[in-house]
Amino acid sequence: MSAFSPAWLDLREPVDHRSRNTALAHALAQHFDGRRALSVVDLGSGTGSNLRATAPLLGPEQHWTLVDLDEALLAAAVARLTAWADACEERAGALVLCKAQKRIEVAFRRADLAGDLDAALGPTADLVTAAALFDLVSAAFITRFAGALAARNSAFYTVLTYDGAQRWMPPHPADAAMAAAFHRHQGRDKGFGSAAGPAAPQLLSEAFAAAHYSVREADSAWRLGGEDAGLIADLALGFAAAAGETGAIDAATLASWRGVARTGALVGHADTLALPPRRT
Repeated sequence: MSAFSPAWLDLREPVDHRSRNTALAHALAQHFDGRRALSVVDLGSGTGSNLRATAPLLGPEQHWTLVDLDEALLAAAVARLTAWADACEERAGALVLCKAQKRIEVAFRRADLAGDLDAALGPTADLVTAAALFDLVSAAFITRFAGALAARNSAFYTVLTYDGAQRWMPPHPADAAMAAAFHRHQGRDKGFGSAAGPAAPQLLSEAFAAAHYSVREADSAWRLGGEDAGLIADLALGFAAAAGETGAIDAATLASWRGVARTGALVGHADTLALPPRRT
């Protein structure tokens, strides 16, 4: 599963980073406080944005594996991480980064999450993380995923899962109908079965609670204003295209909705932190 260009991921990265829930990020940092070395698996890693935002929360020695099906995104991640680091060395296809007095080893794994989750996860990890992923997968995959992490006793932290809330400024009379069509489109199979869409945050919480994890969920909505004009424009175009593909919106309404010069938007997201029970 991959339908995202490096340019789109670059455009959204600053908003993604500022929108993450600070309290949940602090809780993650507190959970691993005092751990010098950590292993982390980042699923659907794209260009490495999640690493760039999460690594500052963790200890001085980090071992990351970035997992994506798209080879072009993995190649882009190498370039973006090399530019981000204070210093970088390449060793046998992996990167050794120095950033703000942290040593971060990064390996890259091309894998199909839907086809072979165990291969994507690897045998063990202290932390499994992802960003903007779980609204695209199915409810069945979420259940299977929680079980796979419980078997490994891995902590779980995911950010920016779409929760269905949206508001456009200025509003348009067709906003509700457009949202309904968009959600219908979002529920299509992305390679995992029917996508969970806005139900994903609740499904994640339920699946990890059933595995006896301690689960916290918190708001991480995009709140977009004038400084985000480029992202708002791209977002509106993609939103309208998806709604239009369903056939639920007539051409005149689509044209009218697209014609609005938007000054702001809210797109609802949730962050989830699930910590495994202590082993005795």
